[in-house]
Amino acid sequence: MDGDVQHASNARIDAYLDHLRVVRRLQPLSVESYSRDLVQLARYAAGTGKAPESLTLQDLEAFVRGLMAEGYSPRSVARMVAGVRGFYKHLLVSRVIATNPADDLRPPRAWRELPRYLSLDEVDALLAAPDLSTPRGLRDRAMLDLLYATGLRVSELVTLRPSDLNLEVGFLTCIGKGDKQRIVPVGEQAIRSLRTYLEEGRRGLLKGQGSPWLFPGGRGPAALTRVGFWKALKAYAMKAGVTRDVSPHVLRHSFATHLLDRGADLRAIQMMLGHAALSTTQIYTHVLEARLKRLYESHHPRA
Repeated sequence: MDGDVQHASNARIDAYLDHLRVVRRLQPLSVESYSRDLVQLARYAAGTGKAPESLTLQDLEAFVRGLMAEGYSPRSVARMVAGVRGFYKHLLVSRVIATNPADDLRPPRAWRELPRYLSLDEVDALLAAPDLSTPRGLRDRAMLDLLYATGLRVSELVTLRPSDLNLEVGFLTCIGKGDKQRIVPVGEQAIRSLRTYLEEGRRGLLKGQGSPWLFPGGRGPAALTRVGFWKALKAYAMKAGVTRDVSPHVLRHSFATHLLDRGADLRAIQMMLGHAALSTTQIYTHVLEARLKRLYESHHPRA
């Protein structure tokens, strides 16, 4: 690319940055960020022997792949793509180019946030928080034990019926997303809590009334609501001294994370969680990476 073409390209980038400052009134730090991104684009274009305004969609996609290969995070690359798209839109409006090569340019997918989960000590403290001398405490302990033992969604938990349990064999049946039924194993601790609740707590909650629901709310036969359980869980977390944010989904994540950390098969966890695709369950593979690191450090002679 000769000097005159380079100068013209730089002038067009400067004109776009002026547009951001004057017309769109972006903050100086934002304009500076766009400037750095477009400098990188100009360098890439120079490496191909083209001016930035002559790049094709294929060129721009190669530019994005190069950024990822250099170690930029998907979030950073997505920001750069937004800047590049804005630049080419400005060139189109200014009639510098007849067609916009960045129209179909897409940023890479951002990494999914790693699931938040509790430590074993935090789980133990949380499960010990309900007052087992009251019917409500027996119900809540059974719900907490069951949620951690099975990884159920809170919507699945509060809509369970007594007939969904098979405590003799140690499993329950629930209806998940898409009205799909699945069978989930139940551990011994949760079975003991459920037996105690069914024998000593549920009748006291219902006060002589009948209810089709395993966990009534305590004011009549209606089931405990998701919001009601969420509020109780928050109160128990505070009582247990768990400082991090706790939700029913955090317990679900804790169930999956602790199982995987102890060698459970990822596909078995997928079935217990009711995930339609294994790719959804693979968010927990951070546990496998941590386990591999521990094994390496424990057994490698030079670690």
